[in-house]
Amino acid sequence: MARAMFEYTKTILAKVSFDASLFCKEVKKAIQRLLPHEIEELRLWIVALTRQNPELNQCLIYLNT
Repeated sequence: MARAMFEYTKTILAKVSFDASLFCKEVKKAIQRLLPHEIEELRLWIVALTRQNPELNQCLIYLNT
C-alpha cells in the first residue's frame, strides 16, 4: 500500500509542477505521508525533475531536513 502512495505522490507532483508554490505544498504533504526511505527516493526524483524545471528548486529545502 505504501508503494502505491509513493507512485500516487509522484503523479500528483508531476501534474502540479507548472506552479512552484503548489508543488511545494504537495511536497510538504508528501513528507507527512511517506516512509523515510520513500522520502529519500522522492528527493532524488525531485532533483531530476528540477533539472528540467529549475523554478522548483526552492522546494528541495523541505526534503533536506
